[in-house]
Amino acid sequence: MRYGVLLCLAAFAAFPARAATEFGPAVKADYDQRLGALFDWFHRHPELSYKETATAARMAKELRAIPGIEVTERVGGTGVVGVMRNGDGPTVLVRADMDGLPLKEASGLPNASTVVQTGIDGVESPVMHACGHDVHITSLIGTASRLAAMKDRWQGTVVFVVQPAEERIGGARMMLEDGLYTRFPKPDYALAFHVDADTPTGTIVADPGISSSSSDSVDIAIHGVGAHGAYPHQGKDPIVIGAEIVMALQTLVSREISPLSPGVVTVGAFHGGSKHNIISDRADLQLTVRADDEAVRKTLLDGIRRIAVNVGRMNGLAEDKLPEVKVSTESTPVTINDAALTARLRTTFAQAFGEGVLASRPRSGMGAEDFAYFVQPELGVPGFYFSVGGTPQAAFDAAKAGGPPVPGHHSPLFKIDPEPSVRLGTEAMTVAVLDLLKPVAATAATD
Repeated sequence: MRYGVLLCLAAFAAFPARAATEFGPAVKADYDQRLGALFDWFHRHPELSYKETATAARMAKELRAIPGIEVTERVGGTGVVGVMRNGDGPTVLVRADMDGLPLKEASGLPNASTVVQTGIDGVESPVMHACGHDVHITSLIGTASRLAAMKDRWQGTVVFVVQPAEERIGGARMMLEDGLYTRFPKPDYALAFHVDADTPTGTIVADPGISSSSSDSVDIAIHGVGAHGAYPHQGKDPIVIGAEIVMALQTLVSREISPLSPGVVTVGAFHGGSKHNIISDRADLQLTVRADDEAVRKTLLDGIRRIAVNVGRMNGLAEDKLPEVKVSTESTPVTINDAALTARLRTTFAQAFGEGVLASRPRSGMGAEDFAYFVQPELGVPGFYFSVGGTPQAAFDAAKAGGPPVPGHHSPLFKIDPEPSVRLGTEAMTVAVLDLLKPVAATAATD
């Protein structure tokens, strides 16, 4: 099945406008013969974080079908690692995330997901690829296929990483803890891309510096003393204490970090009580915390603990009943693109596709990405994380003219134009790897 119904025939107009690489026709043939059907399968069969068993098995099968790749499964849970060696030279890691989200797809696409799955939290829910990970893993297979067919053009090792649980920002850490950088060749460079619904097809966003913010999920358990609602003096109301904590937390960003340093402390959930006239003995808060550097991150997390505990003391709670603050394992550091590597690959993309393909996009929020774990400073692996446009320009034009808005990520309406997205993702990643693994003679000739 082809996806002309995805949005409209104008969907493909932006894609041919960019310059084609010399292997662009081969990528197009790969899409027609294999990658299109593979994307369709992934889109119809999404799986939740840490539960991506069928997706991982399919990815392992597809990688093994490519000559010269050694495949290892169950790395850090459901993760898959494929190693392609081609003589002496640097090692490049290429990562693609594979998990879906607990949403019921309402895209109207003919291949919309109907999957229902029980997550690690025990909750059964519909599942869809609402963040484009089906594009990422399909393009990884496309990249591996092209590199296998072009071994005369590069020298070194490529490590293909199929990562679980990006949506719960835990899969990258688990793969590292399971020996990703010790059991397999440690990379000299790490690369990843994300398909972006907010960017037109045929466009690459590749900016230096901060790509994504840190993210920490924080749980606060407030222990009160239960009582009748008509006799509040006989208890300690955890809902009132929780409300005071919520309001005091707002001072962390407004008064404890520099106004020039971004930070977010959002209380996303407040659970407490069961009936109108009962003062409960417990309330629970759930927070998400974002920052753009580790110093601000530490200030916010330390401040949350300090405020929660001392608001409890202020309300007369006993020391053994003070609020408990727990930072979840669903945490990730800031993702920072290495400046030298980004400059190099931006130049490479401009040469391969033409200057018009590159765009810079100011950050408009503090989204997070656990690719950060692969490129933390202490590991010594420079990283480059870029975006590939996934929505036809025609859809943006229609929205500007008063039509429906373009659905964003994590929306039940989310949809990506697969062919231009997969093809550009495949070509861009292949171009980047070829540049980093140029044979010594070729490098000397061009320097």
